[in-house]
Amino acid sequence: MASRSAFRLSRAVAPLVSAPRSRAIPIAARAFTNSACRFSRSDVVQETEIPVSHYSPDAKGQASSTSDHYSIPVSRESAQPTPNEPGAEDESITPLTKEVYNTMPPTMQRMSMMDKVVIVTGGARGLGNHMARACAEAGAKTLVIFDANQDLGDASAAELHAKTGLEVIFYKVDVRQGSAINAAVDAVTQRYGAPDVLINSAGIADSNIKAENYGSEMFRRLIDINLTGSFLMAQSVGKAMMKANKPGSIVLVASMSGSIVNYPQEQSCYNASKAGVIQFGKSLAAEWAKYGIRVNCISPGYMDTALNRVPALEAQKKIWCSLTPQNRLGAVDDLNGLAVFLGSDASAFMTGSNVIIDGGYTCY
Repeated sequence: MASRSAFRLSRAVAPLVSAPRSRAIPIAARAFTNSACRFSRSDVVQETEIPVSHYSPDAKGQASSTSDHYSIPVSRESAQPTPNEPGAEDESITPLTKEVYNTMPPTMQRMSMMDKVVIVTGGARGLGNHMARACAEAGAKTLVIFDANQDLGDASAAELHAKTGLEVIFYKVDVRQGSAINAAVDAVTQRYGAPDVLINSAGIADSNIKAENYGSEMFRRLIDINLTGSFLMAQSVGKAMMKANKPGSIVLVASMSGSIVNYPQEQSCYNASKAGVIQFGKSLAAEWAKYGIRVNCISPGYMDTALNRVPALEAQKKIWCSLTPQNRLGAVDDLNGLAVFLGSDASAFMTGSNVIIDGGYTCY
């Protein structure tokens, strides 16, 4: 450990001296904040109804220009920027068709998401949105987006439908609200059957806040979204799979920060939340293997998302790149192949794994 720390210090000391440290630092696929405000328990929206936007093909299978907007009730008893990265509006999406799928060799077929119903949380923008696009390209039958942002969710769902012609449905859901999650998952199950794949990408990150200064309510909010949200989503989707006696795949987006301590920023609280996600995923994989439900984690390194592309972070990004063997941050689509692989039948014998995808950062 001492040699590793000394090595990182020796590589990072020059940029640290020449550039001041930023107060807001992104890492591992998230945008960080250093807000000093305190969050109350009322920060969780106690929803009584969930807005739903449903985009479906017309009778000829073509993307239609209209959508169905409605809401579903939530039982109390049951548990800005543009939607995509800059330039994403010019990117085309070509879904895998059944005709092409039938010409593929067996190995490639197993690597597809053909005819699967996929739920992606945090899918309105950023990495979650790109993983949703990849699922469409891999042959998913239906895309279901869960996100807490109504405007971004609507815009993303409409765009995905227009570009793919697939059925795309958006539910405005806060992953901290168990009853809302259950209501939305129940609605998905009634319409399409139990989901085949969950990609839980929703999460937040706080960085460069000393542990002694980190507010208790901020910590509860962080844990509620990152860890409790992972539990509530996995529990709800897992129960739907079990009830239908249907195997499936749950993919939890964690972080390399759940396995290592980042440098130079201080973020012990965030690191703890992601370590919890990793251990939860491994434990759940062992418990649910008997149901045919696989649970794996994706742990990204430093990612070059739109929220990280600000001048104030340039000095920090130079440090991170210098500590990464590939000498770059992850591209917004660098998680796509792994997400599709873990959701596909190609990873049928893979469960309880935490796959670090970081350009080699954790090698040192």
